Amino acid sequence: MAETAPTTFRCRCCGEEHPGPPLSWAMEAPDEWSALTPSQRRSKGDLSSDQCIIDPDRFFIRGSLELPVLDGDGPFVWDVWVSLSETNFKRASDLWHDPNRTEEQPYFGWLCNSLPGYPETLSLKTNVHTRAVGIRPFIELEPTDHPLAVEQRDGITMARVIEIAEAAMHHSATVPPEKFSTLKRIIRKALGKAG
Repeated sequence: MAETAPTTFRCRCCGEEHPGPPLSWAMEAPDEWSALTPSQRRSKGDLSSDQCIIDPDRFFIRGSLELPVLDGDGPFVWDVWVSLSETNFKRASDLWHDPNRTEEQPYFGWLCNSLPGYPETLSLKTNVHTRAVGIRPFIELEPTDHPLAVEQRDGITMARVIEIAEAAMHHSATVPPEKFSTLKRIIRKALGKAG
């Protein structure tokens, strides 16, 4: 039996050969958390591998936004953060280890990461579907014409997976604070709050 060579791709951004392309990328925190200084993080909130709280009124959960891969193994997965209402966050937390959580109705949320390789993804509307204990929730985007939503519905090719890898590997982790004031305004408006 012949040994299979590792899969690699040549990056068009840096010209180097890389293993992969990876079929998943993880955002380590909501962008709003990433924009805080270490001191602000200590005083304003808490971040675990799957949940985040900022101030007394910002609640986030981590989930998997999956894109079907049409011509290869898949799906391609973005591990992303979504904001939830306090009620839904508490409900999800209460059911965290409950096997019956799969029977929950989806929770509404806002995507809270700017993903590389797309027009702005912050504040896209989502539904968060709980899955079996130990599996991150499935993040379903509102069916719009945003390229990420289209890719979730229609799927992507391996060539697109390589494009995403190139964008993600050369993406700046710096998030401008003005993105968060915009996100907060959108969420407050949707919830009927001022400001």
